Amino acid sequence: MSISTPNAISTPNTSPTITTDALIIGFGKGGKTLAAKLSAAGRKVVVAEASADMYGGTCINIGCLPSKSLILSAEQARRDGANSTPETREAAFEAAIKEKRRVTSMLRDKNYHKLADQDNITVITGRAHFTGPHSVEIATAEGPVAVTASKIFINTGATPRIPDIPGIHTTPGVYTSTGLMDLDDMPQRLVIIGSGFIGLEFASMFADFGTEVTVLQHNAEFLPREDADVAAAIRAQLEAQGVKFLFNADTKAIAPAADGGVRLSVAVKGMTRGASQACDSTPAGTGNAHTDITGATDTTTTTSPTSNPTDHATMSHVQTKPSDDGEPRFAEPAEARFCLTTDAVLVATGRTPNVEGLHLEAAGVELTERGAVKVDELLRTTAADIWALGDVNGGPQHTYISLDDYRVVWSQLNGSDRPYTVKDRKHVPSSTFLATPYSRVGLNEREAKAAGLDYVVKRLPVAAVPKAQVMRRPDGLMKAIVERNTGRILGAMLLSVESHEVINIVKLAMDLDAPASTLRDMVFTHPTIAEALNDLFA
Repeated sequence: MSISTPNAISTPNTSPTITTDALIIGFGKGGKTLAAKLSAAGRKVVVAEASADMYGGTCINIGCLPSKSLILSAEQARRDGANSTPETREAAFEAAIKEKRRVTSMLRDKNYHKLADQDNITVITGRAHFTGPHSVEIATAEGPVAVTASKIFINTGATPRIPDIPGIHTTPGVYTSTGLMDLDDMPQRLVIIGSGFIGLEFASMFADFGTEVTVLQHNAEFLPREDADVAAAIRAQLEAQGVKFLFNADTKAIAPAADGGVRLSVAVKGMTRGASQACDSTPAGTGNAHTDITGATDTTTTTSPTSNPTDHATMSHVQTKPSDDGEPRFAEPAEARFCLTTDAVLVATGRTPNVEGLHLEAAGVELTERGAVKVDELLRTTAADIWALGDVNGGPQHTYISLDDYRVVWSQLNGSDRPYTVKDRKHVPSSTFLATPYSRVGLNEREAKAAGLDYVVKRLPVAAVPKAQVMRRPDGLMKAIVERNTGRILGAMLLSVESHEVINIVKLAMDLDAPASTLRDMVFTHPTIAEALNDLFA
């Protein structure tokens, strides 16, 4: 059942109160799966969700599935040539947004009814906060609802991390991933602050739609946690799509532009022509002048030698402020200041656990130094009979980890002799859905070397895979790390079409402690991308 008004549970003018076996705060993957399981076991469950737009959780509403819907639509637009003219681009984007909204609306409705239609489950729409160790108040549109529960499960997910940049909260045209996926009109120019995998997925997607994309990265190294050869291949793929990169770039301020777009003041370290003036001190109209920053004396890599970000976001250079003796003087390292003008800005600087307003202190629930709910290997918080599942507990931010968190919690509630713990979790894979998907599991070469392991590196160009040629998708590389004496698979990195499917085969082999020879000698169907594992592990 669902609660839309207090009268559903009490008389008017009386604050409704519910006593239940379990309260789940948040409708995410782990929480909704646990709710259904508890209900099937005969337990009374209340599920509190802050927004009716989030039934089912982040993944189906503002995360994995809507973004993949748009990515597939963008790939189709690129293949069909629909990204070639302004008119066809707009039509393709409009159709993609319409389809994305259809999919998310359908999934949200199914997820809602999957729980709300059960007699043992009450779904309440409203923001919850703790009032005591086992008591919560839910602020609904019709008034507060008090809930007392024997067991409470926090499943509130994560929210975009917004850096402290002047103007970032008040300037129209600045979006998180949530807002950017729901635009009615396609931006012709897009600047992305942050070059993590979320930002790169959006860069690839919008480039396929025909948007001119510029990515700003704070430091000098692209994908610093990945192996250099893999990172270089990913960057080359994105640049082939038209994505421009500007490294060592700090956004100092954001403001509305005169043309109705967005203006960013960006400082680039490592350039010998510097600036000390703010972007808003430049003469009117200079934001529309192109300046080739790749010609500046540069002590670090800022752009591809063949790319110029000014081809996308419009740049104007701010004049250097002279020193007291009248000569230009630069701080170490040297820094140049530019104004970038664009139609839209995506802030993709990571996500942080969503604990604001929960009043966790009222229940005795502590946080980690990074702001996540502190949990042990059983996902128990510092308060008795309160658990935390999913992104809010600081673990890997994947929907399938939230699902696995459900397994950890359920193993404690179903009478198991030995509960399943986070420490039992093996080899978490990941996939980034670029034009050529990148998937990995286990250690890369950088990590294996740091760990002092004796290993061999296996490599295979995707162009050598027959199915990739048949699909006309020969770009990318496959790489695996194998322990030299044991044949143990330490990790794999697949920049390849269908890598998001193939990586699960490698994970399964690693989970079963199968040596590399197992994949080398496995009989696969043909032609498939999976059969490339025969050659990769040869």
